[in-house]
Amino acid sequence: MTPQPPTSTLATHWTRLHRRLGRYGGISRGLLLCVTIALAATFIADHYGGPALLYALLFGTALNFLSDEGGCRRGVDFASRTVLRLGVALLGARITLEQIGQLGFGPLFLVMGAVAFVILAGLVLARVLGLRKELGLLTGGAVGICGASAALALSAVMPRTGASERNTIVTVIGVTVLSTVAMVVYPLIAVAVALTDTQAGILLGGTIHDVAQAVGAGYMLSEPTGDTATVVKLLRVAMLVPVVVIFAWFFRESSGLRGSKGRIPMLPGFLVGFILLVMANSAGVLPELVTQSMAAMSGWCLVIAIAALGVKTSIHELAEVGWKPVTLMVIETVLLLMLIISIVVIGGLGAD
Repeated sequence: MTPQPPTSTLATHWTRLHRRLGRYGGISRGLLLCVTIALAATFIADHYGGPALLYALLFGTALNFLSDEGGCRRGVDFASRTVLRLGVALLGARITLEQIGQLGFGPLFLVMGAVAFVILAGLVLARVLGLRKELGLLTGGAVGICGASAALALSAVMPRTGASERNTIVTVIGVTVLSTVAMVVYPLIAVAVALTDTQAGILLGGTIHDVAQAVGAGYMLSEPTGDTATVVKLLRVAMLVPVVVIFAWFFRESSGLRGSKGRIPMLPGFLVGFILLVMANSAGVLPELVTQSMAAMSGWCLVIAIAALGVKTSIHELAEVGWKPVTLMVIETVLLLMLIISIVVIGGLGAD
């Protein structure tokens, strides 16, 4: 075999480096946009009051047109997923097992029951509205667990039909917009009902669809509320694995899954990281300076991620999907809210 000339080897390495820098460049533009929005939101919050997360969400939504720009799209996606997951994982450095233990088994049983209730409600409501049962199960799972991420995971084990891809897109758009609305409205409800920090955290973590909005809404009210909302929300995220297993079994005949497509997803990496940091913090392994630095970094990651989710939120797209699927998801969202708030308020769950 003839050895490759040095100039050819250098050209090959340069081409690979250029492609890699090109990928990073594609991410950097959108990421810089989200960081700029986060800085602006933080500046407004520091100087004029109000929650930085809400400002980031509103500023991002106003710049939704940039999500269609090829130069920004990849960076916005990176911020809304990778930066978000990093921020949630780092929240584990400020939470201990003692805090989780103080919640008791009530929130765990509440989350399990609420997820099952919303999925069954989606199945029934889909038939009432004349929609396919697959759409009802998909939207119920997305609303009950963790929004768009749950919709994508569940759709992977459901039957492939002509309408399956459209159902997934409709569900992702619907739960994203509804979760954004909930992030703004639900904290107002918690204040109006005069909930304690723990009760407000259970309400927000148990009802808001996407992780970022649930965590962000909690920290809008207070740090204890944000900590509780994070724990409760991650309990819902952990429900994704057993629900996907059940869906895969339910659709085992019609889904036609083969090979890698039939694999059940493991726990999300950010959830594992969160658990490991909680354990390390509980054991006193992490120095105070480290936990403070991680908490500060987590806060910045969440503001950047919320800005990205705002940029990706389009009210116009939701208006184009038809009234029946939208009605289905709205009713599921309202039912989940009514269930959680009735148990928290009437049942006194989380009351001091």
